[in-house]
Amino acid sequence: KWKSLYQIQGERKRIMRETCSKYKSNNRRIITPYHVSRIFVEDKYRVLYCEVPKAGCSNWKRVLMVLNGLASSTRDIQHNTVHYGNYLKRLDGFDHKGIYHRLSTYTKMLFIREPFEKLVSAFRDKFEHPNNYYHPVFGKAIISRYRVNATKEALRTGSGVKFKEFIQYLLDVHRPVGMDIHWDHVNRLCSPCLIDYDFVGKFESMEEDANFFLHLIGAPQNLTFPKFKDRHSNEERTTTKITQQYFAQLSPSQRQQSYDFYYMDYLMFNYSKP
Repeated sequence: KWKSLYQIQGERKRIMRETCSKYKSNNRRIITPYHVSRIFVEDKYRVLYCEVPKAGCSNWKRVLMVLNGLASSTRDIQHNTVHYGNYLKRLDGFDHKGIYHRLSTYTKMLFIREPFEKLVSAFRDKFEHPNNYYHPVFGKAIISRYRVNATKEALRTGSGVKFKEFIQYLLDVHRPVGMDIHWDHVNRLCSPCLIDYDFVGKFESMEEDANFFLHLIGAPQNLTFPKFKDRHSNEERTTTKITQQYFAQLSPSQRQQSYDFYYMDYLMFNYSKP
């Protein structure tokens, strides 16, 4: 079993490196604090984890907190503690020497997810539930730019953004409001062409990949990756089928443009075109 998992890792890293050398000329660029601002540090087991939202990141942070001795079990850690507790250090918080030392000696890993599924998961989470950040900041801007005859109420609250409107915003080069980590490219969040990741896990094979990773770093045997869904836990996880239902609302050209938008992520992580 381990042997086949080692082979899968070798293959994922090979595809990632080949894509980088084919498309990216930045292999020699200097790594700045910006490039490592999404990377969390766990010093005890010497792990660097690049956070990709909607690809198991809440549970990965729980695991890092347990490894670090900040909690005895992943079950004990609330969502807000994970995301707003600032218990985990980020790599950009260290000086140049500290950053480079960790990049060259720690195990660097990231977990990714099929780009369209990740996008739909983010949309459902941020726009289909009450949210006192995404509705006023993104919702208002999206509705006022892309909805014809929007009601005063919709313009005031920014609630009720439709998937089609969200995609119009995403594909608009003159976006009324900037990008957000929940729908940015993994390529931009984690700089895999600059940082040579040791481990590339996939959301689709999370349990197997996660427990293999924990085995590789010598984590305590009783620590396994948590299976629970962090938020809106009574709601079905975003699946391929759910994703298709959302993309069915778009025109063929919007679907194609969305694919082009995430093209590098599709290529680099070997996901087939939907």
